[in-house]
Amino acid sequence: MDSGSELKIDVAALTDVGCVRTNNEDGFGYDLASRIFVVCDGMGGMAAGEVASATAIKELVENFSRDAGAEATTEDRLYRAILSANQQVFELAQSKEELRGMGTTLVAACIDGRRLLIGNVGDSRAYFLRGGVCAQITNDHSFLAEQVRKGAMNIEEAKASPLQSVITRAIGTTETVEPDIFTGDLETGDIVLLTSDGLTRYADAKTIAMLIFSSSSLAGACQALIDRAKSLGAVDNVTCLLLQFLPVEESRAEEAPAQNAPLTAAPAEEAMAAASEAALAPVEPALAEEPQARESAAEELTAPAMAAVEKAFAEMLAEEAGARTAEQDEASQEE
Repeated sequence: MDSGSELKIDVAALTDVGCVRTNNEDGFGYDLASRIFVVCDGMGGMAAGEVASATAIKELVENFSRDAGAEATTEDRLYRAILSANQQVFELAQSKEELRGMGTTLVAACIDGRRLLIGNVGDSRAYFLRGGVCAQITNDHSFLAEQVRKGAMNIEEAKASPLQSVITRAIGTTETVEPDIFTGDLETGDIVLLTSDGLTRYADAKTIAMLIFSSSSLAGACQALIDRAKSLGAVDNVTCLLLQFLPVEESRAEEAPAQNAPLTAAPAEEAMAAASEAALAPVEPALAEEPQARESAAEELTAPAMAAVEKAFAEMLAEEAGARTAEQDEASQEE
């Protein structure tokens, strides 16, 4: 594993309305100075979904950035920022009749030195790419994913179900929400993808890896992912945000323009209307659950190689969880 100086972050992001929808309820945002990145997929119909996603993005990024000087762990800052985003969307939905019932999924990444932290609510996902292969980090908070995890439904049954859009946890639909938090260590060359389900309906982890690693730039990879979804019908909006971690001297000049993106690069800025004690969710990996249509080139990413990356990421998360438990035990003994 690498050690030493902090890694440089290259970032690129794109969002697309897709092939069926007439409005885009997805959005993304980030602040490179605070090292916080987020993708949201709004729901609620007409402008309400756009308002929900744009509000959540703005509040999460600004809250996390404001909290930079606080005496709190990065996990706590991320957790509180997600709770604040939920509160803002919920209060806005209650204040206007036309916004009642709106909400949004949210997946966020923040970087603390060489540590990666992921928080999610809903079925927008984070993927971790290393050594040519890809593993899903987050668990979907959706009815079908939960049925599969419980063993009540198999993957093929879930894929054929008409309940693809039924999520069980979202930002802004209830007064409180419990995000999942995942952490791991970063190495030079690692890539993280944050994406809405407009992509993951049409691309599994192997296909995502093939498209990203065959692209010459992060921006090109984002476009390739969106093109994949659109080539298969893209019934929903599609958003991809890619991060790559490199030593400062190796950061690629062609990625620089993407770093000047606005704080909230959501498509619905015009539509935008104007704490709880932190308790981290269990830190554990959630690997890709459902194989979907595969391109032949993706088969070059062999099962042993995938297993190696999944094992490495699982070990990183286990070490992190073990260290946290040891710290808690030590603190208890001191008390």
